[in-house]
Amino acid sequence: MIYVHGFSDYFFQTELADFFADRGFAFYALDLRKCGRSRREGHTGHFVSDLSLYDKELDRALAIVREETGGKPVVLSGHSTGGLVLALWLDRLNKKPGGSAGAGIVGLILNSPWFDLQGKAWMRSVGTKAIAGVARVKPTTPINLPETDAYGTSLHVSAHGEWEFNTAFKPLNGFPVTFGWLTAIRRGHAQLHKGLDVGVPSLVLRSSKTRFARTWSEAVDEADAVLDVKQIARWAGCLGNALTSLPIENARHDVFISKDKPRKAAYAAVDTWLRASALIPS
Repeated sequence: MIYVHGFSDYFFQTELADFFADRGFAFYALDLRKCGRSRREGHTGHFVSDLSLYDKELDRALAIVREETGGKPVVLSGHSTGGLVLALWLDRLNKKPGGSAGAGIVGLILNSPWFDLQGKAWMRSVGTKAIAGVARVKPTTPINLPETDAYGTSLHVSAHGEWEFNTAFKPLNGFPVTFGWLTAIRRGHAQLHKGLDVGVPSLVLRSSKTRFARTWSEAVDEADAVLDVKQIARWAGCLGNALTSLPIENARHDVFISKDKPRKAAYAAVDTWLRASALIPS
């Protein structure tokens, strides 16, 4: 298993690693360039001008894992932006001789993947064009967005949550969203919407509802406070190949750090899918 995090995130969910280890998987997590443990002084956190630039480290991570495990088959897992990054990489990989399956990949699990831009419809049309225009001259300039710590404070033990993580790697109010980075994301969305072929069976998990808010309330604990779950459901079919798309009742944006009941439901859904797809190691 190779896991890829989302925006303003890094891997800290050891319970997720334990879940897969208990089922015989060697679990690896990749902190992408300028993210989490990979970030260095002077880096613009999480900034990349094109999502395909991640191909280099994804290719290298796959090679390392295959070498260390003796060529064992690999299941990929991605959360939010990481889900978009993995889907696009797999589509490009699948176009090469042998395809993604030939590269040793046998399955894809996406946890609330970012498949479209949330918010008002005009942001997905004229707004996207305007952002791209600014990105050509000021790619690393932050976009002036309303501040929110609703999701971050719903998670961290210092506020309303139960999870401990490094807030330098995962700030409670997130990293700044820059014009160049969001333009790269929107290009990725456009590619996805044209239809991909990841070449392997996929499982897409999402919350049953969205609740956007700037500050925490109990309702934030039982909904996706980051993405529009209807968009995830709408575009999941663009992955191609065999697809299972499931809502998890009352889950958070990251379904695996939800409250206890939806978290257990998310793990049960993954276990069922792994067994049905014959992906539990023998």
